Amino acid sequence: GLGPSDASPDEGVVEDLPLIDEKAVEQLTEGLISHYLPDLQRSKSALQELTQNQVVLLETLEQEISKFKECNSILEINALFSEAKHYHNKLVNIRNEMMMLHEKTSKLKVSGINI
Repeated sequence: GLGPSDASPDEGVVEDLPLIDEKAVEQLTEGLISHYLPDLQRSKSALQELTQNQVVLLETLEQEISKFKECNSILEINALFSEAKHYHNKLVNIRNEMMMLHEKTSKLKVSGINI
């Protein structure tokens, strides 16, 4: 048969619960809320301030990054200009050499030497 150890541990618990006083539950809830709410509201405003500061910081970082990108672009443009100047000088030298060669060939033609 069933011994005393076979009985369910929850048996008889529901009958033993006193009636719940809804007014007491409401008052306890209000007390609990009034105890924690100010801290939670302070935490909320601190988090909002932190979030706003993070947004400002992110915007500042984006501005600084764009400044660095601008500087980098300026450096690249400067490098391109100096490279262009270098090639321009080469072209000027080639043109001068071609003009000198043209003069020499013209003088040789005038001298009667056919090239």
